[in-house]
Amino acid sequence: MNTPPVTREQQVIDAARTTRAAITDLEVQQLHQAVEWVELHPGDEVDTSIAWGMRDLEIAGDGAPTIDEGAVAEFALAIGVSTDSGRLYLGDAVELKHRLPRIWAKVTAGVVPVWKARKVAQATRSLPEEGAAFVDRALYFVLKKCSFAEIDRQVDKARAEFDPEAAEERRRKAAEKRRFDVHLRDMTHGGLVPVTGMLDLADAVALNERIAAKAATLDPALPLDVRRAAAAGMLGATDPDDTGGEASREVVIYAHVRPDQTTVDVDNTRSVITPEHLQDWCQAAGTTVTVKPVIDLNEEITTDSYQPTERQKEQTRLRWPTCPFPHCDRPSWRQGPNADNDHITEWPAGATTTSNLAPPCRGHHRLKTFTAWTYRRIPGLGWEWTSPLGHRHIG
Repeated sequence: MNTPPVTREQQVIDAARTTRAAITDLEVQQLHQAVEWVELHPGDEVDTSIAWGMRDLEIAGDGAPTIDEGAVAEFALAIGVSTDSGRLYLGDAVELKHRLPRIWAKVTAGVVPVWKARKVAQATRSLPEEGAAFVDRALYFVLKKCSFAEIDRQVDKARAEFDPEAAEERRRKAAEKRRFDVHLRDMTHGGLVPVTGMLDLADAVALNERIAAKAATLDPALPLDVRRAAAAGMLGATDPDDTGGEASREVVIYAHVRPDQTTVDVDNTRSVITPEHLQDWCQAAGTTVTVKPVIDLNEEITTDSYQPTERQKEQTRLRWPTCPFPHCDRPSWRQGPNADNDHITEWPAGATTTSNLAPPCRGHHRLKTFTAWTYRRIPGLGWEWTSPLGHRHIG
């Protein structure tokens, strides 16, 4: 009997299966490595006498091992993620190994995908040990196929049974999800900014009525959606009753433009707009325009004191819009005038001067100050950070 030839389609499918199996094995190996890394860096060895120093991080639920905060970044960069994402990954691994042993066994056997097990670990982290064990027993056999809704249902059931006070507190907080976000960092090239929020019903109705009423007074030739958006923007102005009948608002931006450039870079929104759009902002009715001296980002500003001057702080935020640590995108300008300004070479050996200042976020500033992490700026390349193990990473 002749065996039919293997088609190219079958070869591709077989190769895809082999690749998927290899990826699963590697994901499980990395999970084991995460647990071992935590065990090699127990948090109970952290010196807690320094209030601003490294901490004993509880990255998983009650009863699970903790980790020395200073050890998180090394592992995070090794797997190619930010410090925050690395802390979450380490916590998920520890939660699975120490508090969800049945699910851990399914994961390490390749039966349950790592990503789904991590979903459970993140949900059970706030449960007491008995609650986590309940979820482990309830889900380990069906987790491969069960929905996220079922995961949440079992976690809520465990919380209600084993931690009723926390369940009530979560119920109360669940009713308080109000928020209002203006996503400046997601501004389009046309200068449009997405806005999202969650309001109480009464507030939402009142806001909708106010926007509708204001939109009705605007140019009827404009589409209704455009008028509603403009009306919402007008809410940013001061109430006319507070200013003698004339609304006012202040728009503060950091704009940079060169003679040969047809667009304007807006630093504190990470966006690019046209000069005409900038002009529209400045000419909008009731807008206050404040002109400040231009800060030359290439100027070397120096002071004899340890603390940078206000001008140096602003220059540093404008020169380096985000934290210089690899994979960290915390905006330096969003941290405000009291944001950390770090001496790359420690003062007084390193002067308080433009080329020796950087704006790391508080977490990575502490990492550099209290551990063996060091960094330097490489012109044209970025920031080179060296870990306690000697590994170099470009930020």
